[in-house]
Amino acid sequence: MPRYFFHTHLGADVVTDPSGVELPDPDAAWEAARDTVRAALADPRDQARLLGASLVVTDAAGDVVFEFPFSEAVTLPSPHDPTMH
Repeated sequence: MPRYFFHTHLGADVVTDPSGVELPDPDAAWEAARDTVRAALADPRDQARLLGASLVVTDAAGDVVFEFPFSEAVTLPSPHDPTMH
């Protein structure tokens, strides 16, 4: 099973993922990236700072598989949401 590495890029700062995770395919890696980003954005205090970040997902050879901007994980409420004022 392929191993994927999830490196966080925020401006000039990079937090590397030294161990990665084994996943069946790039689609599973994309879902893991989305879940990771959503978890990071769960704390409202970090949201504004993290919206400029991205996860760069690489394979075991170090080749970029895809880049997942944190801003793509943001979902807007439905216009039919009864909590909107």
